[in-house]
Amino acid sequence: MLDLLNDLLWSKVLIVVLIGLGLWFTIGSRFVQLRHFGRMFRILGANQAFAKDQQGHLSSFQALVLSVAGRVGGGNIAGVAVAITLGGPGAVFWMWVVGLIGMATSYFECTLAQAYKSAMPDGTYRGGPAYYIERGLGAHWKWLAVLFSALLLVTFGFGFSALQSYSVATSMQDAFGIPVMATGAALAMVVGVIAFGGVKRITQVAEVIVPVMALGYVAMTLVVLAMNLEQLPAVLVLIVKSAFGLEPAVGGGIGAAMVMGIKRGLFSNEAGLGSAPNVAAVAYVPHPASQGVVQAFSVFIDTLIVCSCTAFIVLLGDVYQPGMATELGGVALTQASLAGHVGEWGRSFVSVAMLLFGFTTIIYNYYLGENSLAYFGGDRRAVVAGYRLAVIALCGWGATTDLGTVFAFADVTMGLLALANLLALALLFKKGLRLMRDFDDQINRGVREPVFDARRFADMGVEPQAWVLEPQDSAALAPAGAAPTAQAVR
Repeated sequence: MLDLLNDLLWSKVLIVVLIGLGLWFTIGSRFVQLRHFGRMFRILGANQAFAKDQQGHLSSFQALVLSVAGRVGGGNIAGVAVAITLGGPGAVFWMWVVGLIGMATSYFECTLAQAYKSAMPDGTYRGGPAYYIERGLGAHWKWLAVLFSALLLVTFGFGFSALQSYSVATSMQDAFGIPVMATGAALAMVVGVIAFGGVKRITQVAEVIVPVMALGYVAMTLVVLAMNLEQLPAVLVLIVKSAFGLEPAVGGGIGAAMVMGIKRGLFSNEAGLGSAPNVAAVAYVPHPASQGVVQAFSVFIDTLIVCSCTAFIVLLGDVYQPGMATELGGVALTQASLAGHVGEWGRSFVSVAMLLFGFTTIIYNYYLGENSLAYFGGDRRAVVAGYRLAVIALCGWGATTDLGTVFAFADVTMGLLALANLLALALLFKKGLRLMRDFDDQINRGVREPVFDARRFADMGVEPQAWVLEPQDSAALAPAGAAPTAQAVR
């Protein structure tokens, strides 16, 4: 039954809905992900300085690395290799396409999450789909917000925390012979230390580990590309031809390439699933669309960069041969391919990458669960402490247990989670466009860093207290010669 539900959700319903809505958002926004691509880098730099105050705020960059921690996981290494094995090199092309489309979806869900966020006493924020469903759609949609939060807690907070622990532990056992029990105990201890430090400690850890792991993996791929530069044009041609069924020797045809590439892209970048907006809402930024632009860049990092790294490592190697059967798949194919390029130590490199990718995903999953509890009002110390202890126990237990049934169940709940979020996004698209146009209009008037005036959006149900800027930031963003508005001063 679980397999049937998974097949229905992920091979039929969600592929159509996610791609359809992504195209709608892309065209309706006049390709917002491409129009603002250059601003992604400038916004990160500006907002990083913008948040350097003593009020406990989290920066746009910290929110970005926390979302990358969740998007970039073991699937970027193992899942891409599986997609190529089953769908051929053409799967990579369709993975790129769905990544570009998903950038628009992520832009709108994260912009809405920012607009409807709530300010917390410690200077941080809470937000996500549950918040924009209830406030944006009205109290009569609260049932959908409650359902979403419950599914988020079960899927990410509990299910995927245990599953990631299992993936990390088995990978370390296969590569280095480390017992799964030892890895599970170590993970439980480290996750506990980080979790009990709250969201600030989570982001502090993420902003150190995530750049190191992502840049390290990209650097290794650049080495592989340099070693095989002459073959690169032929591989790119193979990817495009296979995507449209023009390489008969590859097998599988255009159908297999599309299905595997689209599924890999959707699973990996999480655009539209409703998980990343919970993280996007924590940033202290001057305008909701600023974080929407940054989170679109997060999808680009995950799918167009990190997933592509695995694709090139595999396709430029000799282990995988298009059209020929191979006994290797998943992480084993990536390991063997990298070892063929740089030597046997490449296998260990991939295992360490899996460890880091899996570990950061665990702390990301933990935060999503905590955010769900906060929505239910479960932010009292005893409740949060109980949740933290449960996640620690799951990390230890999950490392030693084959969780096939749990994985299938979590896939179903994640599919339902995505449908709830996508329904809300479709209904809130006009409000998302209104936020986007406010951002665009300010840019067109020559404003270097657009500022959100919550008073002008009172009819949308936003929380004014969440959009009160610190005095120094308000002064820095005010036009030359203009006094800061009352809205912008604490």
